[in-house]
Amino acid sequence: IITPYMRPLTDMVVDYIQDQGFEVIDSIALEIPDNLEVAAQDPMNLLEIVKRLNIEGADLVVASACVQMPSLEAIDLMEKQIGIPVTSAAVCTTYEMMKKLGIAATAPIGGTLLSGKF
Repeated sequence: IITPYMRPLTDMVVDYIQDQGFEVIDSIALEIPDNLEVAAQDPMNLLEIVKRLNIEGADLVVASACVQMPSLEAIDLMEKQIGIPVTSAAVCTTYEMMKKLGIAATAPIGGTLLSGKF
């Protein structure tokens, strides 16, 4: 998992995910203290950041655990780069909203979750 949060908040997110029954192999806390700076991040930076993440044995990568941190444009590229599904808070939110509205949860970008397979 990659987050823009400070390390203590990232650890809380990891603990929550693990309490839900999922294993988190590794986490990167970008430690960006300002929300406006989070929103100003270039999503393509994730292509380099994900290289630092230990993904051995992982089923997927959460590239951004924060809907404010841009990620959408990089999701498909990261999937091709690392060979496993990649998602983000924004992609998951989009998926859930489309499903609740009765709309097919598909999009030309957004990775495996928005590919129409689910």
